[in-house]
Amino acid sequence: MTQPQIGSVARADSLRRTGAGGWESSRDRALTWSSQGLAVVGAGLILWSSALHLHLWATSYRHIATVGPLFLVQGIVAVPLALAVVALRRVVLMLAGAALLTATAFGLLLSSWVALFGYQESLSVPYAGMSLVIEFGGAAVLLAAAALARAGRRRGR
Repeated sequence: MTQPQIGSVARADSLRRTGAGGWESSRDRALTWSSQGLAVVGAGLILWSSALHLHLWATSYRHIATVGPLFLVQGIVAVPLALAVVALRRVVLMLAGAALLTATAFGLLLSSWVALFGYQESLSVPYAGMSLVIEFGGAAVLLAAAALARAGRRRGR
């Protein structure tokens, strides 16, 4: 087994031996921890969006044709996706979570600009602003987590 090359980028005391006979730098660990932390935060925002949509469905949107069932579907689908992001922390799941949140936010914006499925929404309704912040923020967090996870994987090769 070869010892790691000590250069200007990594010092010997910042390297840790990995199970496969390789070495991992403190920068690699930082990328991994940052990605995992952001994935957990992003999953929390997915769950928050889910809870919000389930609440809105239960209190009023369930009576709206097409839009009501979409609120219910978003609320249900988001829960296992968020759990999968936390449990597995795979880039594809982070990207799927970002896509779900972005699509949900754009659905709200679209329904406020034009009638969507025959229903016109307003951005002045309760939770609209919060929903946009949660969803666009969550998408950004998950995209950052995916980028860091990908960068960490490339460095590990």
